[in-house]
Amino acid sequence: MQKLLRADLLTLEAYSAQRNEVRKTALAHKRMRTLHLGAHMTVLFEDRITVQAQVQEMLRIERIFEASGIQDELDAYNPLIPNGTDLKATLLIEYADPLERATALARLRGIERAFFAEVSGHGRASLHADEDLDRSDDDKTSAVHFLRFEFATDAIAALKSGAALQFGIDDQRMPLRVEASGSLRAALLADFD
Repeated sequence: MQKLLRADLLTLEAYSAQRNEVRKTALAHKRMRTLHLGAHMTVLFEDRITVQAQVQEMLRIERIFEASGIQDELDAYNPLIPNGTDLKATLLIEYADPLERATALARLRGIERAFFAEVSGHGRASLHADEDLDRSDDDKTSAVHFLRFEFATDAIAALKSGAALQFGIDDQRMPLRVEASGSLRAALLADFD
C-alpha cells in the first residue's frame, strides 16, 4: 500500500469545505475495519484511508499549512499504513469510568504483547507492539497502543484462498479469541495487495 504524499492531501480550505463528507466516509470505512475483543478492547485496523483522515484532521486542528509541518505529520502517520505483508492497528483499551480505567490499566500492564492474529492452519503472525516507543511502564499500560501483525507468505496466500482469520489475547488476565467476520476479513484482505 502506497504511503501518503503531500499531493494526496486536501488544502486546509478544501478540507474545511469537504470535512463533513470526508469524515462521514472515513467513519464508515473505520467501522468496517474495527474489531471489538470483549467489552474493553477495540482494535482499529489502519490503512491509507484511515491514516489520511487522521492526518487531515491533525492538520486542521493544529492549523498546519507549511510544507515542513505537513511532512512532519506524514512522517508520523505513514508508518501506520500496511506494507503488503502485515496488518497495522491501533489498540484502544476502553473503560468509561476514570477510576475503573486506572485500575484496569495497572492490572493489564504489558497486555499489548499478548495479542495475536492467526490464520487457520498457518499459525500466528509475528506481533510487534509499540515499535515507536514503549507504552507500558512499571506501574501501568497505556490506553492506546500500536500493533503490527507480520504474516508469512503462505499464511497470506491461505487468507486469499479463504482460510479463517482469528484474533485474540493470549493472557490469563483477559483470554479472548474471536474469528474475524466476513466483512472485516474482506476489508483486511485489501491490506495484502
